Parts: sequence; C-alpha cells; structure tokens
Amino acid sequence: MTETAIADLYRAYIACLNRQDWNNLHEFVADDAHHNGRPFGLAGYRAMLERDFEEIPDLKFNIELLISDPPHIASRLRFDCRPKGLFLGLPVNGRRVVFTENVFYQFLDERIVEVWSVVDKAAIEAQL
Repeated sequence: MTETAIADLYRAYIACLNRQDWNNLHEFVADDAHHNGRPFGLAGYRAMLERDFEEIPDLKFNIELLISDPPHIASRLRFDCRPKGLFLGLPVNGRRVVFTENVFYQFLDERIVEVWSVVDKAAIEAQL
C-alpha cells in the first residue's frame, strides 16, 4: 500500500467514524483488532466508539496531523466537544473542552489491526 493510498484509507475511516456508520466499520477495522495492547476485535472496537458517541454527543474526529509510513499511520486528532458527566474520570459535565489524541495505527490487508492511543488528559484538566 502506498503512502497516499493508506492516508486516503485513513481519511475514509475517520469520515466513517464521524458519520457513525457502524455498519461499514468492518471495511476499516479487522475482526481481530487490538487497542492499546488489548484484544478488542471488531465488536469491541465498535462498542467502544458507540459508547464514546453516547458520552460525547457532539464528538467529531478532526485530523490535525497525519503521517503515513505504510503499514503505519500516525495521527494527531483534535477534539472540541462537550462530554456529558464524567470523561476520563474528570467531571466535565457538559462543559466545552478542547484536547488532542496522539494515535498510531497498523494496517494489514487494508484494515486496522493495531491502535495505540494517548489522550491529552492534562489539557482537559487545565480547562476545568
């Protein structure tokens, strides 16, 4: 897969998330996908995303930085949203917070098999 092709695939994956198009998530995420070293599988990955959108109704993934080095993608995602209640153990309770997530993906057969993610929790704490 070329650098351009994998970057385009990743952008299509982010668009799928933003549409909450869970029926087509399998086009981007492998059945045996892992997240931060934990075996989630496609069903667990979908459940995690559905929970995220339930807890953050205005959630939108915005690509701030994208580096393509097949079979890997590195991305800095920016969020500007209002999580309900607790978020990452913090009492956000509907307040607007802006934060980023640094995330790395490994693709195999044009689908995500590994995700390593770190959310900038300190940025959220500083806004509360």
